[in-house]
Amino acid sequence: MMGTKERYFAPLINVSVEQLVPHDHFYRHLERSLDLSFVREFVQKTYAGGGRPSIDPIVFFKLQLVMFFEGIRSERQLMRHAADRLSVRWFLGYDLGESLPDHSSLTRIRTRYGLEVFRRFFDAIVEQCQEAGLVWGRELYVDGTKVAANAGKESVKPRFAVEEHLRNLFDTQTEASGDEEEQQRNQHPINTRSCQHR
Repeated sequence: MMGTKERYFAPLINVSVEQLVPHDHFYRHLERSLDLSFVREFVQKTYAGGGRPSIDPIVFFKLQLVMFFEGIRSERQLMRHAADRLSVRWFLGYDLGESLPDHSSLTRIRTRYGLEVFRRFFDAIVEQCQEAGLVWGRELYVDGTKVAANAGKESVKPRFAVEEHLRNLFDTQTEASGDEEEQQRNQHPINTRSCQHR
């Protein structure tokens, strides 16, 4: 007899994200290998002394690592991905019932930190990965003989992937902020000179 699967989801009781993420998962290994506490010092001067608490800078930079490792190009797509993956929630330290940061907050934080902070961050990460034995830190050379290949140009990765990632991240920043402002103007045709959004 052919079975039929009914869609029914019972509420989760006594289940933790800690139990649901496999012990040998990549993000668990990354959490054990990297110490991101140094980022607080990198970004301390970009924060005021008072006001409401921001997104934890460590969480922000963990999201940037997820974005890099997963090949994601936008904060909006990143947060959709994070909402859908238990391993990413675990890596960030967010439980199932906790709301994840909004993608627009990530864009504003990235703009506030600037490219130089990102370069320093990735340099420090590569250094930690070298110390942990995760990367070699030396170049490999291969024979450059021309051979016909059946490969798409989209699958080619740049030699310096971090620089390419940062260039894409900050080049699209100006395009995305312009698009968002245009959408806001179209949605709210108010005299924008009398309103201060920031």
